Amino acid sequence: MAVTGARVLAEGLRFPEGPVVLPDGRLALVEIAAGRVTAVGADGTKSVIATPGGGPNGLARGPDGMLYLCNNGGFEWIEGGGVLRPHGQPPDYAGGRIERIDPASGAVTRLYDACDGRPLRGPNDLVLDGQGGMWFTDLGKVRARDRDHGSVLWAALDGSRIVEAAHPVPGGANGIGLSPDGRTLYVAETETGRLWAFDILGPGSLRKDPWPSPHGGRLLLQTPGFRRLDSLAVTAAGNICVATLVEGEITTVSPDGEVLDVLRCDERMPTNICFGGEDRRTAYVTLSSTGRLLALPWPEPGLALAG
Repeated sequence: MAVTGARVLAEGLRFPEGPVVLPDGRLALVEIAAGRVTAVGADGTKSVIATPGGGPNGLARGPDGMLYLCNNGGFEWIEGGGVLRPHGQPPDYAGGRIERIDPASGAVTRLYDACDGRPLRGPNDLVLDGQGGMWFTDLGKVRARDRDHGSVLWAALDGSRIVEAAHPVPGGANGIGLSPDGRTLYVAETETGRLWAFDILGPGSLRKDPWPSPHGGRLLLQTPGFRRLDSLAVTAAGNICVATLVEGEITTVSPDGEVLDVLRCDERMPTNICFGGEDRRTAYVTLSSTGRLLALPWPEPGLALAG
């Protein structure tokens, strides 16, 4: 796919991710390196919604109008040549958490920081299930000589219950999304460049394939060459649009695992995509290492998200 009609909606963002369209037409997103959640207007005007600190990452709007946030606990950063990128676990890291943000006041409430006594390490991305809960990924943290395995979890929005649904995801669980019928969960594994699918049995419960699947998911796609996967969004037709790092692409994959299209971006780290605008035919893509938010027409409408 060639990029036509694309425009840079905002610049100067500190590693933006997690774009969410708000009811008033603005776009909420996180600036991981700044520890804040920011709103971007149609004219590119930026305003701060909240400053939760740590490493605000995935973001979703709930049925109560609140914003639900995966906070990865923060990164160290390398900056130079106009490029910013995360690099490992920072010295002041104090764990990951799931937070709820009141967009009117900016108040931040911690909902979860552990599951079954195990601390959350690096919550990354989330999708609401329309049944009072969220599925979310924990990417884990990377250190100089070792790294955490990733996980897929489910949690109630009211803070009452959290379940580890799939573990381990050795290359780090990152992007997550639901099929239009809500029966299939898609999970992107970063370091391996793999896209996985799970059949949902109920809140917090996934059908598991036997070994040699490392976590019970079925492999939908193994990307070729050196590609790493980040966040994803699903279209109304059920296609999965995955932000693909290193080569700098948005890869569109059918529910059967066929690559339908590839959009080349002009940087190596397009990390997130969401849909908005009329008929949800505008794609918003975060170009994170260069701090930009891109808006462009998309050939098919995005899926209306539960909220």
